[in-house]
Amino acid sequence: MQSRAPLMKEHRLVERMLATVERGLAEIEATHRIDPLFVDAAVDFIRTYADRTHHGKEEDILFAELGRRQLSDDDRQAMDELVADHVFARRTTQAIVAANEQYRSGDAEALSAIVSGLRTLCDFYPPHIAKEDKAFFPAARAYFSDKDDQVLLARFQDFDRAMIHEKYTLVVERLERG
Repeated sequence: MQSRAPLMKEHRLVERMLATVERGLAEIEATHRIDPLFVDAAVDFIRTYADRTHHGKEEDILFAELGRRQLSDDDRQAMDELVADHVFARRTTQAIVAANEQYRSGDAEALSAIVSGLRTLCDFYPPHIAKEDKAFFPAARAYFSDKDDQVLLARFQDFDRAMIHEKYTLVVERLERG
């Protein structure tokens, strides 16, 4: 298996979550209400899975390794754009969190900010994923030998094994703080 395979598999799960969010948006538009727990679940998925787990492997492992290699100008620019995309997704997600807190506090006007943020992510991710799957990952593969690629794959697997511990250590620490 090539190292890009788990990243592409993760994209499929992100796409499934986006389809769920789309259905939630349709319900919101019909009822003009939202379940803040739905937003919490969507945000948790985006933060933990899409960003920390998936983008973490891309940025902390793949992009870091690529950064040590002589990339073409086009490939370096593409990688920089992908990092900027990840920053955009983080900022959008943080805005959703803030709006959801306002909505929970009784600010009905915050609903439009939640909807806008969720819609932005639903519109953002498909072209971002396509850019990675169809252009960047195949181009990046050319910078690694088969052995290097297997080392990346092993590092991705190690990263994944540590994620569950990281996530729930943070949960416990948050609960301990009250």
